[in-house]
Amino acid sequence: MRNILLTISYDGTDFCGWQKQLEQKGDIVISTVRTVQDEIEKALTKLHKQPTVLCGSGRTDSGVHAAAQAANFFSPIDSISVKNYIPALNSQLSKDIRILNAEEKPQDFNARFSATSRTYRYYMHCGSPLATEMRYVWPLFRFPNVTKLNSMVSCLRGEIDCTTFSAIRDKSLSKHRYLQDAYFFMEGEKLVFQISANAFLWRMVRSITGTLLYFEQKQFDIHYFEEVLHSCNRLKAGPTAPSTGLFLWKVDFSGKRMHP
Repeated sequence: MRNILLTISYDGTDFCGWQKQLEQKGDIVISTVRTVQDEIEKALTKLHKQPTVLCGSGRTDSGVHAAAQAANFFSPIDSISVKNYIPALNSQLSKDIRILNAEEKPQDFNARFSATSRTYRYYMHCGSPLATEMRYVWPLFRFPNVTKLNSMVSCLRGEIDCTTFSAIRDKSLSKHRYLQDAYFFMEGEKLVFQISANAFLWRMVRSITGTLLYFEQKQFDIHYFEEVLHSCNRLKAGPTAPSTGLFLWKVDFSGKRMHP
């Protein structure tokens, strides 16, 4: 059995997130909604002629996209070249999922537990977005103060209790995360927020993004943002940004793994 890592890009608009959602109906277990994991597992099962489980590096919510999600599976076929999985899977998948790369990994590799960091990018459009861009940006219709945003976000470094930016239904045992980097930059009329950490809470990136944009618009400064961060009170944070602009940008497997 070969352990194969896939790099996957997808448009999350028409998916109910990454993770397969199952429901028991009588003696049969079925997928209740369309998810990225389920679509790829169906394609793998067809290729292998037996059920194949796909393990992702992390979950993305409904409407969230991925430039480079990582997921591994075990292949019972030794005759097919690893790189041939790319066209073989893409020929069976819908156009909103693309396999970008495939590589063989050691037997103990796991896309979730071997990952050392995840990087997300959130895209906002400050001008008037084209119709073709609306699925992938949060239209702001204004140009925020990038210097002020980067001042506030500069305190998001190191081990932090991220309870302030957690969702009510988040089931994580610990709300502590190791944030490696976070900053804003412009790409033409698009404002981009990039953030890297060992892992993220459910809706954490969208909560941070929405809070920062709201605080910047209200003329709050870094001291107020720090006060809200350390309060561990979600009610003091700003609104959650919509899912449309969020991308899982990359997953790293090098360096030291920091546990939540």
